[in-house]
Amino acid sequence: MKLFPIFTDLKGRQVLVVGGGAVAERKIRSLLAAGADVLAGAPEFTPGLLELAREGQQLALRQEAFRPEWLGEAWLVVAATDDLELNRDIARLAGQARLFINVVDDPELSSFQVPSIVDRSPLTIAISSSGAAPVLARRLRERIESLFDHSLGALATLAARHRTAIRRLRPGLQRRREFYDWLLDGPVSSALRAQRFDAAEQALLNELSKPEAAPVGEVVLVGAGPGDPGLLTLKALRALNEADVILYDRLVSDEVLELARRDAERVFVGKTPGEDHNATQTRIHELMREHALAGRRVLRLKGGDAFVFGRGGEELEYLAEHGIPYRVVPGLTAGLACTAYAGIPLTHRAHAQSVRFITAHSSKQDDALDWPSLAGEKQTLVFYMGVSQIKWLERQLLKHGRSGETPFSLIENGTRARQRTLTGRLSELAALATYHGFQAPSLLVVGEVAALGPRLSWYGTHIDHLEGSHEQQPRPAGQELQPLHS
Repeated sequence: MKLFPIFTDLKGRQVLVVGGGAVAERKIRSLLAAGADVLAGAPEFTPGLLELAREGQQLALRQEAFRPEWLGEAWLVVAATDDLELNRDIARLAGQARLFINVVDDPELSSFQVPSIVDRSPLTIAISSSGAAPVLARRLRERIESLFDHSLGALATLAARHRTAIRRLRPGLQRRREFYDWLLDGPVSSALRAQRFDAAEQALLNELSKPEAAPVGEVVLVGAGPGDPGLLTLKALRALNEADVILYDRLVSDEVLELARRDAERVFVGKTPGEDHNATQTRIHELMREHALAGRRVLRLKGGDAFVFGRGGEELEYLAEHGIPYRVVPGLTAGLACTAYAGIPLTHRAHAQSVRFITAHSSKQDDALDWPSLAGEKQTLVFYMGVSQIKWLERQLLKHGRSGETPFSLIENGTRARQRTLTGRLSELAALATYHGFQAPSLLVVGEVAALGPRLSWYGTHIDHLEGSHEQQPRPAGQELQPLHS
């Protein structure tokens, strides 16, 4: 985050604006609207600024060249002249005086930026591109303007007027949050949109007069998808913003967690290789029960989809057994999302009439997979959690009759910023995966459709060993690719 967003109370505080043109006028009007006392200095002023001064606004005009002593009483400084050298001098002097300064259209000289604003006073929404793309910030403001009804200002004012009573009658944080959700989604908001202000206030007071119900906890089982936060469902996003406690797995991306409520308690419950997964799962069960019985909203956040190799069914069985309310929000499983991002269709009329999702997270001792069936042609195999079993998977498929020429794709960090896809022939799977250093989380796709990936790829990096074209990490001179032996 390049800039720290801050909302400043300028009422009764002086802001110095150097400049008297159209740009300076726009800045001054915004500052006056925020209650600032504005001192503006320039050799000439627009008719609009002269009229504002005559109207008795909190605006003092100095019709002369810039003087350093103007900085003496200022809290903030805006340089809005068309003289680059003068702007640079003002920025230097402001820095020496430890004053925040905005130099219009010069983010390098600015210590604060003036954002694009959506005004629903007292609710204010500000958008900044850190000075890098002001047109983008303006376009976003236009979109946001259409999303938020103007009645939100009246709603915020009403909530502020009754804030003390709300805190007194809804002392619990969760109940108070639920009340504000009701305020936004219920009859109060509807009445304000219809300009029925007295009815809105009466509805608020009626709701406050009802006795506070005892908190009832629940667990929401949410699939977080494979990592790209843009793939979250709307219900998942809402659950992230309503949760009191978040129990999250290792495969939940940081970008998804960033969308959660800032004050929610976050508990990492991910399983790591080598530990007792049953003991970890027991702890997850206990944490869900403990927090739910305490009246909290518990978000059980899983990578991908909770019901596809996620032990979500076991967790619901536990909750049902203990009488704990729960809901499920499905997520986009990695087998669907990662292959789509790699340009690999799971089915294709010419290549695959079926697709099978398989967990490779098993040992040779408890292997119960139907390998002869999996080795059949005209089907797509998608192996989850298979990186540590790459050599074994290759050997088993070849042993049971799958051709060594069968294409494969290995997708690492699917849908995330560092996605890599490796495509080659099944007989070289283990060797290529090791050579290119593929690690978990990775998804393995075996089948004729994998050959389409290099041509249809649209996201991340694709390393193609089917046609001998390597888009990344070319083999060093003299180094031959050696097969792995178990």
